[in-house]
Amino acid sequence: MILIYVLIFLGVILLLSSFFTVKQQSAVIVERFGKYNSIRQSGLHLKIPIVDRIAGRVNLRIQQLDVIIETKTKDNVFVKLKVSVQFKVVQETVYEAFYKLEYPHDQITSYVFDVVRAEVPKLKLDDVFERKDDVAVAVKRELNDAMKTYGYDIINTLITDIDPDIQVKNAMNRINAADREKTAAEYEAEASRIRIVAKAKAEAESKRLQGQGIADQRREIARGLVESVDVLNKVGINSQEASALIVVTQHYDTLTSIGTENNSNLILLPNSPQAGSDMLNNMVASFTASNQVGEAMKHAKGSKGNRKQSRNYEDPSEDRNNPQNPYRSDEEQDLL
Repeated sequence: MILIYVLIFLGVILLLSSFFTVKQQSAVIVERFGKYNSIRQSGLHLKIPIVDRIAGRVNLRIQQLDVIIETKTKDNVFVKLKVSVQFKVVQETVYEAFYKLEYPHDQITSYVFDVVRAEVPKLKLDDVFERKDDVAVAVKRELNDAMKTYGYDIINTLITDIDPDIQVKNAMNRINAADREKTAAEYEAEASRIRIVAKAKAEAESKRLQGQGIADQRREIARGLVESVDVLNKVGINSQEASALIVVTQHYDTLTSIGTENNSNLILLPNSPQAGSDMLNNMVASFTASNQVGEAMKHAKGSKGNRKQSRNYEDPSEDRNNPQNPYRSDEEQDLL
């Protein structure tokens, strides 16, 4: 009875070991007496106990391998690149992937090292950052050509990180900071120039308006003085007296306006009590002198005009060499 129970127990174990399952997106290699027998896909399967065995399982999902490579650029800067390789086993080539390649990760890593260290030394550091996609495409192309024979399909290759030496990184940061400071200085200089130009234009416009206002003010003052002189002339005051009266009046008006201002910085010299009379006397004297000069100039112009008219006819008195000239003096007669 014990033997029967043992045989039944062994039979159940053998029966259960005859069945096996394969997960989704995977494949199982079945060998019979050590020789390849079949590839089983996902689902429930049966094998002959003791005769058949599961040699291995192959993952058919997309896998990723991260490879970190240190190399140097064309300008002798050492950088570390992180290359992410996404690959999978083609379902139709599970046999090649299992039997032809024992360590696929090592094989892929070797090809990545070879391609990156062949491409990056051709580029300068700045070009590595700008053309990293070109390097990734070169890695993918080389891997596809090499791994297709072993049943692997390279889905994509990505350069996910470029890490230069720390000193080079600091130097690049300083260069970027200096460049940004330069740009900021240029913008500040341009803003300062705009402010200076705007201020100069505003000052020019202010000066123009101020000059126009002064001109208008002087024009109105002159018009007012003319009207004042005309009014004074009508009551019998001549122009000189009227001008002197207006100047003295303005002088005292100015002193009055200065006295009413609390914060005035204007100083009018002279400001003595006899300053008004002195100014009036000086103005009268200047007016008199100017009238005398004007009369002298008119007299001189009249004499010059008379001499020009006397040249148009012959004056017997001018012929001094004529002995019969009655206009010669006694001294000229004696000399002859």
